[in-house]
Amino acid sequence: MSDITARGARPHKQATYTSDATTRGIRIQVESVYLAERSSPGDGQYLFAYHVRISNLGQETAQLVSREWIITSADGEVERVKGPGVVGETPVLPPGAAFEYTSYCPLKTAVGSMHGSYQMVTAAGEKFEARIAPFTLAVPNALN
Repeated sequence: MSDITARGARPHKQATYTSDATTRGIRIQVESVYLAERSSPGDGQYLFAYHVRISNLGQETAQLVSREWIITSADGEVERVKGPGVVGETPVLPPGAAFEYTSYCPLKTAVGSMHGSYQMVTAAGEKFEARIAPFTLAVPNALN
């Protein structure tokens, strides 16, 4: 597989949480990590990085045109984030290609979760949603 592009640095290794889902040959893998050095727990500010790899395991070219994230904090607050593309891009993924990027999510609680979907369009113009399986955002040892 070849990478079309990569954005940002991968989160450094510590306690991580992952998800993995495939929809119509589009595989979405996510890994999240807590960024202690950029968080302020005393002020209720927790920052998490999440690294996404989108791979086209299918037989048809698909373009990511928009995203929807559903972010849930431990206190039950739900935020929906919708928008065009990811990190300012709308990558086209021919069969065998992949696109990776890292982004960030602030939370007011030490634990939360994210899931959602990418809206994809095939070269033939057919639209479908590629599922992003739920993954945990958690300060190390917060779930113990």
